[in-house]
Amino acid sequence: MVILNSTSMKNIMYLLVAGTVLSLSACKSSENAYKQAYEKAISGDENKTVVEEPVATAEAPKAEDVSNVSVREEKVSVVTGDEEMRSYGIVCGSFSLKANADALRQRLIDDGYKAVVVVNEAGKTYRVVCASFSTKEEAVDERNRFKARYPDNQDFQGAWILYKK
Repeated sequence: MVILNSTSMKNIMYLLVAGTVLSLSACKSSENAYKQAYEKAISGDENKTVVEEPVATAEAPKAEDVSNVSVREEKVSVVTGDEEMRSYGIVCGSFSLKANADALRQRLIDDGYKAVVVVNEAGKTYRVVCASFSTKEEAVDERNRFKARYPDNQDFQGAWILYKK
């Protein structure tokens, strides 16, 4: 068994503190190294003429050819909501239970949409329509904006266009 006197304990404590300080200070980056790298970078290029080339700008996305966009035609009627559905609607959810459709409608209203719930009379399926338009072109444009607003929501990425009979 080893017994340490108070002087030995103090020496051990000093060594531990000194070792900790040295190890922490060794991790710091040297300000001098940054300064040297900066001066080296600017010193060699003083006499050179810098030619700035224009930054290439991305072209605006071309309008989608709406003749290729599929549209599902169904006879539907509004069951929840004050808005009247126009000819083309963007369906972002389909449910067999009206309560689930109403919950999604409320979420979309909270996000600023004038959503309605319609029922497909043939299959008794409740569709959540986030917006509706008179033309197919408007509906396709809004569907694309809707999908872009929710890129991580796989359900919303499947949004489709409904043509009301």
